[in-house]
Amino acid sequence: MTAHVRPHARPDLTRPGVGLVKASTWRVGTPERQRAAVDAIARTWLARQWPTDGLLSYTVHVGADGDTLLHYSQWRSEDAYQELVRTERTARNAAIDAAVPGIERVALHSYALHRSVVPAPGDDRVPGCVVTVDVEFDGPDPARQRGWVDAVFEALADHPAPHPGGVSAHFHTGLDGTRVLGYAEWESAAAHEEALAAPGGGFGGPTPQWRRVRTHPGLVRSRVRRYTPALSLAADA
Repeated sequence: MTAHVRPHARPDLTRPGVGLVKASTWRVGTPERQRAAVDAIARTWLARQWPTDGLLSYTVHVGADGDTLLHYSQWRSEDAYQELVRTERTARNAAIDAAVPGIERVALHSYALHRSVVPAPGDDRVPGCVVTVDVEFDGPDPARQRGWVDAVFEALADHPAPHPGGVSAHFHTGLDGTRVLGYAEWESAAAHEEALAAPGGGFGGPTPQWRRVRTHPGLVRSRVRRYTPALSLAADA
């Protein structure tokens, strides 16, 4: 199989058959190097056969910080990922590193999709911004992970008029029991900023529901980051 590119389009985050999500971060240093790294990833992947049927999609996002890239990939299983590691990953990364030396690969985590808010039927907006919330707890506890996500949904339900710029939201629980990854799609970064600044504290504001989210038992830290979708790859049928 070969791969095809869907520039500035989202992967199907609720597609059937996904048994595992891998999310990783690269630090590259500058906006120019971010663009160069995305170009190198595209060239490298499109020059090769799709590595395994077990990889369903591979998407790259450019961080608003001018430094990072977020990689989001969907897999059938951990075995499928390990097949790529054994056979393809070193050569692909070497080709990318040759084009953009000095990439720092700082994190790789495994998740399962837990709960989503999806667009209404007929809503074909293409998000211009992805906002992630990376949550860490002080130890493994799957019930606590799910409880935090449920608390977020209760806080969201308390908003009588959610900002219209939100497109979707997807919450993933880490397979090690200690993390949650929120992946929200917005029409634009400006729409997300407006939602945060809305009257009454806005999205994530000082309501009792949002306070319960921020003070959830065992919560160590949460980080919010904005990205621009840059490249999405999948196998041709």
